[in-house]
Amino acid sequence: MDYPRPAFENKICPPEALANRVAALPRPLVFTNGCFDILHRGHVTYLAQARALGAAMAVALNTDASVRRLGKGADRPVNPLEDRLAVIAALACVDLVTWFDDDTPLARIVTCRPEVLVKGGDWTPERIVGAAEVRGWGGSVHAIPFVHPRSTTALIQRIRAG
Repeated sequence: MDYPRPAFENKICPPEALANRVAALPRPLVFTNGCFDILHRGHVTYLAQARALGAAMAVALNTDASVRRLGKGADRPVNPLEDRLAVIAALACVDLVTWFDDDTPLARIVTCRPEVLVKGGDWTPERIVGAAEVRGWGGSVHAIPFVHPRSTTALIQRIRAG
C-alpha cells in the first residue's frame, strides 16, 4: 500500500522559493533561526512562544557546514539538515522552514521581511542579526527568556557519560 507523503513536508521551502512562499503567509510574520540539532523541551517551548507573537512563523536552519563553523564540535550536527528540517516542519507552531549556509541568516531575514524577529534569551536584542533591518522597516525584535534551560551540547555530554 502506498501511504501519502506527510503534509508537514510541504512546509519545507528551498531558499530560492522563499520570497514567493512567504508572500502567501498571514502577517505579522515571525522569523527565527538556529541549528535545532536535537530537539528538546527548551526548543519547542521557545518556538511556541515565538509563534505566539505573530500570525505565522518562518524558521531558518543552519546547514550542516554552517553548524560546524559555529564551533559546536567536529561531530555536530548530530542530525543532518534534511532530518532537522523535517522535525521542525512537523511542529504545529511552524508555518515554513528553510535553511542558510552563510554564517548568519541575514539574507533570509531580508527576503522574508518579518514584522517580528526572535531569538532565545542568550541573545540581547542589539546582538540579534537582522535587528537593525527589521526595526528599520517598523518591526520588533525580541529575546525570549528561557523557561526550560536546556542545551543540546549538555544533552550530548550526558548521553556520552552514560
